[in-house]
Amino acid sequence: MIKLGVNIDHIATLRQARQESFPDPVQLAKEAIAGGADGIVCHLREDRRHIQDNDVIALRKLNTRLDLEMAATAEMLKFALKIKPDMVTIVPEKRAEITTEGGLDVVRYKNKLGPIIKKLQAKGILVSLFIDPVSKQIEESAVLTADFIEIHTGKYARASYVKGKKLSQARELEKIGLFTQKARLIGLRVNAGHGLDYNNVKEIVRIPGMEELNIGFSIIARAVSVGMKQAVIDMRRAIR
Repeated sequence: MIKLGVNIDHIATLRQARQESFPDPVQLAKEAIAGGADGIVCHLREDRRHIQDNDVIALRKLNTRLDLEMAATAEMLKFALKIKPDMVTIVPEKRAEITTEGGLDVVRYKNKLGPIIKKLQAKGILVSLFIDPVSKQIEESAVLTADFIEIHTGKYARASYVKGKKLSQARELEKIGLFTQKARLIGLRVNAGHGLDYNNVKEIVRIPGMEELNIGFSIIARAVSVGMKQAVIDMRRAIR
């Protein structure tokens, strides 16, 4: 069965909106685990707009797998080497964006990424690169000896919301499937995420070779109505 990583960033987004001590991302991460999450995902941004350093430190102490999303900077590398999450997913980051807008340009930044990947792996940390389903990006990820890629599913997810775009959605889904197989053939393990929800996830889970889906916003939004544990249970059912 495909694994589910629950991204808890937007719990912290709500907390930081009022600079309160609640809601607590750690407590709700525990509820996500109780609901069937296979791991917790969080993005420590350079501007600390949601998740804070202390959140990551506390999350690392939970009895679950932690995937730390981060930009490829010296500051983030130092922090990751100190915390030692189970996995680091390197993502692009822009200060003005509301959420991550696209995949990492591995080809352009390969000289910068190579040493970072090696330092993380030397400490036993798995490394994933968040990329668009593009041949050159996948090939360079393998050259850099990343353990995983996480395929950016944003275009697929957006297509599913636009009326009359069924063909576009099918084309994006086919692309994700083809590049998942290509990645597996050249030695990469494959996760996927961004924009996935209780409806569009049902096609993604049918892709052979996909290991894990990382989903945040749609689960957090549903949790407002039904609670975190139930929202994760519902997503597990959708994945099945």
